[in-house]
Amino acid sequence: MNNIKKEIKKGINLHMIKTDKFKTNLIAIFLTTELNRENVTKNALISTILRRGSKNMTSQEEISKQMEDMYGASFDCGLDKMADNQVLKFYIETINDNFLPRNSEDILKNSLERILEIIFNPYIENDGFKEEYVEQEKNNIKNRIEGKIDNKARYAVDRCIEEMYKDEPYGLYKFGYIEDLKKIDGKNLYQYYQELINNCKIDIFVSGIIDEQIIDFVKLNESIEKLKEREPKYNIPKITEKQQNKEENVITESMNVSQGKLILGLDVNLENAALRYDTLLYNSILGGTANSKLFQNVREKANLAYVASSSYLRHKGNIFINCGIDIENYEKALELIREQIDNMKKGDFTEQEIDNVKKGIIATIKTIKDEQDTQISYYFSQELSQEEVSIDEYIEKVNKITKENIIDIANKVSINTIYFLKD
Repeated sequence: MNNIKKEIKKGINLHMIKTDKFKTNLIAIFLTTELNRENVTKNALISTILRRGSKNMTSQEEISKQMEDMYGASFDCGLDKMADNQVLKFYIETINDNFLPRNSEDILKNSLERILEIIFNPYIENDGFKEEYVEQEKNNIKNRIEGKIDNKARYAVDRCIEEMYKDEPYGLYKFGYIEDLKKIDGKNLYQYYQELINNCKIDIFVSGIIDEQIIDFVKLNESIEKLKEREPKYNIPKITEKQQNKEENVITESMNVSQGKLILGLDVNLENAALRYDTLLYNSILGGTANSKLFQNVREKANLAYVASSSYLRHKGNIFINCGIDIENYEKALELIREQIDNMKKGDFTEQEIDNVKKGIIATIKTIKDEQDTQISYYFSQELSQEEVSIDEYIEKVNKITKENIIDIANKVSINTIYFLKD
């Protein structure tokens, strides 16, 4: 797995991941921009509008037909929230040219042309996006926003994040807000789109059996040539000191639920980014595995939770504890969760537990090489944080972590927000 980065223009980078492990090429293009209330809904809408048609493929049906003609290539798009950024994601996966008949067209170049056209040369009517497409996608986004309440577990986590990051970019819902949809039409959305593509950070990833001829191909592409150099407007994830000993924010909401959802948002007050690896181990012991403190003590022994786990949001320096409980067990479950957090501060875990989580984390790290999209996600995360760490270096950093390091992290942890969804 070999990643080569080339600057195409200022603010526009090409990443070539050379690997012969797969029979496919995967192209991913990420548009990264600052997350803010003014544009969050527009960005969500643009990520869906662009897939509806381009200059030469004027409908979704035509795009699908072009994909079929390229030996069943697949096109997809999505939206993500990474630190205080919104990322619009576009993918094309194709069979590698080495596995096609000898006189076949150059599928890699064709697929690059198609995806670059879809993103940077969209279908336009009357100086704007086609109104029919915009109205349909506005309705789809509206349904998605309204439907977030259907998955109560995910909804509870989102609400905890919203409360924990109130008045901060990360507290925004990545698909935006219904009231903002009403202000958007084809023309003003297209005007914003032009602003976006001339100011955002652009990363083009190509994974597969490839060579460096692709650099000139991308540079000379009509859509890329039209783009301006830029000082990209995005936020580099940084470790910032968090206020300690602040009063816990307790939020209780009622809904028609049969099971209570208890979410705790924890601050981890790190002095530097290197301590993220120590925090990764801390989280695994606390609630990241089936042998963790939360799973074993809250779920298995005390039988107070159907679900008891934790996850580490490393770009923001937070850990989220997620428990599904009987509503009447709220106080008992919360007390036992606090006990696990306190016990970690006292070093109430064994060297064997540390070895076990190290093995699990290292096994997961090694699987990064097994999927092209996982490889791309790994390198993109590093690109965003401006931190280059090879797989071997990652493993070495994990292996070096001691019990004392983990206890030190435990004593940097404090509860920020407690969110409880009940009936």
